Amino acid sequence: MKKKSLLMISVVLALAFTMGGCATKSDLQELQAREMAISAKADQAAQDAEAAKAAADEALMKANEAAERAEAAERRAEERERIAAEKERIAEEKAKQAEAIFQKSMKK
Repeated sequence: MKKKSLLMISVVLALAFTMGGCATKSDLQELQAREMAISAKADQAAQDAEAAKAAADEALMKANEAAERAEAAERRAEERERIAAEKERIAEEKAKQAEAIFQKSMKK
């Protein structure tokens, strides 16, 4: 009787291990599938991050170029303003000279 009980317990345990092993295999396969999906998502995220970095670098480069063009335009505008001020000063001097000549001619 004792041997029969031990045999039954052994058979039940053997079945339990066998069934547990099958469940573990399917769990392992499911886990591997999830791991592959996560890996694929991580790869896609890395690619997206690289694309975003490239776009940000390009945007930064364009912004720097625009800033350089704006600075150059500002320098040109300041130079034109300086030239205009110089021309105005010269015109005023010539007007004063013309006024002085006119005043001299009026005194005669």
